Amino acid sequence: MASLRTATPRLRNYFKENYIPQICEALLCGILVTCPDDPLRYLEEMIMAIIENGLESLRWQPLLSFPCTTTELMIKACTFYTGNLVKTYFCTWKEIVMPHINEDDTLAEKMEKAITYYNSRLQKSSFHRWYTYTKNRKAKLQGKSLYDSNNFLKIYLFRESENRIFSRLKKKIREQELILKHEFQLKNWRNRLKMKVTSQESISFGPNFSEAVFRGKTIEFDISRLPEKAILQIFSHLGLRDVVICGQVNHSWMVMIQITKLWNAINFSTVKNTVTDKFVVSTLQRWRLNVLCLNFRGCLLRPKTLKYVSHCRNLQELNVSDCSTLTDESMRHISEGCPGVLYLNLSNTTITNKTMRLLPKHFHNLQNLSLAYCRKFTDKGLQYLNLGNGCHKLIYLDLSGCTQISVQGFKNIASSCSGVMHLTINDMPTLTDNCVKALVEKCQSITSVVSLVHHIFLMVLSKLFLLVDLKKIRFEGNKRITDACFKFIDKNYPNIHHIYMVDCKGITDGSLKSLSPLKHLTVLNLANCVRIGDVGLRHFLDGPASIRIRELNLSNCMQLGDISIMKLSERCRNLNYLSLRNCEQLTDQGIEYIVNIFSLISLDLSGTVISNEGLIVLSRHKKLKELSLSECYRITDFGIQVR
Repeated sequence: MASLRTATPRLRNYFKENYIPQICEALLCGILVTCPDDPLRYLEEMIMAIIENGLESLRWQPLLSFPCTTTELMIKACTFYTGNLVKTYFCTWKEIVMPHINEDDTLAEKMEKAITYYNSRLQKSSFHRWYTYTKNRKAKLQGKSLYDSNNFLKIYLFRESENRIFSRLKKKIREQELILKHEFQLKNWRNRLKMKVTSQESISFGPNFSEAVFRGKTIEFDISRLPEKAILQIFSHLGLRDVVICGQVNHSWMVMIQITKLWNAINFSTVKNTVTDKFVVSTLQRWRLNVLCLNFRGCLLRPKTLKYVSHCRNLQELNVSDCSTLTDESMRHISEGCPGVLYLNLSNTTITNKTMRLLPKHFHNLQNLSLAYCRKFTDKGLQYLNLGNGCHKLIYLDLSGCTQISVQGFKNIASSCSGVMHLTINDMPTLTDNCVKALVEKCQSITSVVSLVHHIFLMVLSKLFLLVDLKKIRFEGNKRITDACFKFIDKNYPNIHHIYMVDCKGITDGSLKSLSPLKHLTVLNLANCVRIGDVGLRHFLDGPASIRIRELNLSNCMQLGDISIMKLSERCRNLNYLSLRNCEQLTDQGIEYIVNIFSLISLDLSGTVISNEGLIVLSRHKKLKELSLSECYRITDFGIQVR
């Protein structure tokens, strides 16, 4: 009967009056219980029995062919019948008791919800259009209102500063001038650049510019009228974010930032926390033919975005250091599209031997390569550098922190990059004498070595470097360097011109005496070498090395005094940079000798005991541009004013 719920009343009455469900139920139950061999014959006999007995008292029990029905079967049959009967009467009761839902009310409720939803969508769409219109309108009016806002600022500045002294007023006027010049330093440009007055126009600020601003006069100046060279010099001091903002001021400013030379070098590292992949892609696609230098240091961009670097066919310098998303696949696209790269920085990336295979295949002119802290390539990857044309033009190589490189790896470098001149091997505790020996036996063009490895003896290195002509050497914090090492440098490297021996506690006055014969020495850095005193510096200055010395750093050499400064002023006529930081024995008397070093440009006297008197004497030096006096507690405001 469940299937007849949706049937017509006539059909349902027909089934009920003729006992069709009861007949079907009795016949099916009889077949299920007796399981006759001939079901058709059984049905025929049972139908005849039903006709004889009548339909009013029809049950399925009389249709069984055997009377000995088991108790279990009877229980199942009764349970089934009772459940079916209860279900039938429950459905009937449910239809009678529960009221029918008014379909019209339901439809009306749905229509009301639909109308409410439609109205909300309509309001949202209208509000979005209104917001877009007002935003665009505001952007269009922003350029037009810039002139009015400047006039308002002039009036406001005049009212705020009328009760102040005249010097205070001039300072405020200079700030207003910076605002009128669109926050560019045109004040410095006015002092340095003198424009020639032509018959057509004159681009300059008159001497009465400040007075005109003070009186509220309108002074019109269009920065876009400047020569392209001057515009380029101004915008080159701005970062990428500021350049983009300047392009949104007005049309003329947008034209100025589209100078092709301004986009020769793009530094995305300054906006690495805010730059988006979409902006990077659009910028590279627009200026792909003009870009020469790209800096992605620390940028977290998708590998797909870095592939767009390959569009910059004229790229010469690429810095992707600290880019954790850089992959070998990205480097494959870059190497295929940018064959003219000269400078490549891959520091602290996850490149493997696949990238090492690409370097000699595509970057035939590569001169500067940094692999610092790239620990996923192996010695076999360094062997790939000799494939094809190889990296034989490589001049600078940085292998700092590559602790996975063994002696065989250094042999591969020596055979592949024999023209290396500058080598950096900092932070490599696994570096051994055999590694250095394998490198310098073939790389005889090395002129400078930078190493912060503490466990390597300089004497061992010096014996190995007999095969090369060093001109620059740098060691920091190496406690095993002694005076004997400098004797070796004097005898074997007379052409060396840069020596950096910072924080080497074993250096004494004898080392300076050994360096005095070096005729080409221009830079000497002995900071934190605390055992150096007046005697050693005097021996050094007596030699020819003092003639060409240009930069001298003696910070924290606390045994130096006024005697050394006197000798320094007599011998070092070409000295430009001098650092005497924390030289506590230096007094005001020594400052009088520093004034006699006329070539001096930069001076660091931080942490010394000089006073106002020494600072007054130092004020007579006319060429000094940089002076550091931090932690000089004996200097007061009076000394600063005199200086």
